[in-house]
Amino acid sequence: MPIVLRTTDAEFDLQFEALLLTKREADQDVDDIVSQILSDVQTRGDKAVIELTSKFDQLDLTPETLAFTPKEINAAIATVPTDERRALELAEKRIRDYHERQLPEDAWWIGEHGEGLGWRWSAVETAGLYVPGGLASYPSSVLMNAIPASVAGVDHMCICAPTPNGKYNPLVLLAAHLAGVETVYRIGGAQAIAAMAYGTKTIKKVDTITGPGNAFVAAAKRRVYGRVGIDMIAGPSEILVIADRDNNPDWIAIDLLSQAEHDENAQSILITDDTEFANAVIIAVEKRLETLERKHIANPSWENYGSVIITSDLTEAAKLSDRLAPEHLELCVKDAEEYSKKIRHAGAIFIGSLTPEAIGDYVGGPNHVLPTARSARFSSGLSVLDFMKRTTLTKMTPESMAAIGPAAEVLAKSESLEAHGLSLRARLNQLNTNGKEN
Repeated sequence: MPIVLRTTDAEFDLQFEALLLTKREADQDVDDIVSQILSDVQTRGDKAVIELTSKFDQLDLTPETLAFTPKEINAAIATVPTDERRALELAEKRIRDYHERQLPEDAWWIGEHGEGLGWRWSAVETAGLYVPGGLASYPSSVLMNAIPASVAGVDHMCICAPTPNGKYNPLVLLAAHLAGVETVYRIGGAQAIAAMAYGTKTIKKVDTITGPGNAFVAAAKRRVYGRVGIDMIAGPSEILVIADRDNNPDWIAIDLLSQAEHDENAQSILITDDTEFANAVIIAVEKRLETLERKHIANPSWENYGSVIITSDLTEAAKLSDRLAPEHLELCVKDAEEYSKKIRHAGAIFIGSLTPEAIGDYVGGPNHVLPTARSARFSSGLSVLDFMKRTTLTKMTPESMAAIGPAAEVLAKSESLEAHGLSLRARLNQLNTNGKEN
């Protein structure tokens, strides 16, 4: 049974705080192992990657077979059923259309003293995209990572997707093709992150790495950050559903299980202002679990981390939601669009009972790579901006230098940075001696 909390209970504040502090990451001491892997790949390059792939994925490779060949990719794509191809093509179009609207604009203006000011956006040159592999891999994750990079204008993209025992999902290769990825490597784990971050003789070093992975991948991304950019350190998935009594309990139950089936450490939470409805959802979840294919994953998630919170009203529910700052937030309430304006912290909001989180995983358009573990309080989901950087622009004229340069000189002296002040004074003296000059 999930934890059931009521805001009217005397101990609610303590219980809710405990919920906020619940640690759901797998309890593995992986950092030392990851450190050794990164060092090994940095030192021995391809040889280390190949040995580690053989050890962890039971796949023997050579430098020549690290990546899929164009012939292999085309052959795999040819096996994809027509309905799956069309669905993936629809997803690709919708995701691309959405992300094209995120492209930022350059700016340039003339300040009050004639100085030129602005900024210019440009894409990183290379991006490495990590995709969990094997037959359980997710082609949707390929699209969600590769399309923003493509829209941003990244020159070169590569994917690392492990193929344990040589098994792979043809849909992943089709998704890569649709998104414009040139190279797909059949490697994974911390060694793949290391190869992309440091580069090897075969694998080109990238500027930024994005994509989800297990604890080893997350630890590796954390360690290489600074040498390369990363999107985020994502933890187990989570969903919060705020629902009133005018909903189908079975629909809400399925939505809760849609995250529970991802990972035993995933978390599903329902907040409602109706006790009878809450009980109906709990019963519906238990019934669905009897036949769910991934019951062995969803059941531990629901039993260990599932929660139902009963509030006095829906205003209270919105306040609790902001404290949880969920990765996914479904609003199954009356006038859900208006209600969504009460929410400040959430990775993604799904408005209305006809908008399940699952639509966002595939064909909605917004990105499904989202902040977890309450980090939506200060971070956003993956976007085009994760593959771009902003360069500021400044141009002084004789008039503007004369007007604001002295203040800069004063501040340089106040910070005891002599050369700073001298660089300003030299120009000001030149202007005073020769008058205005271009």
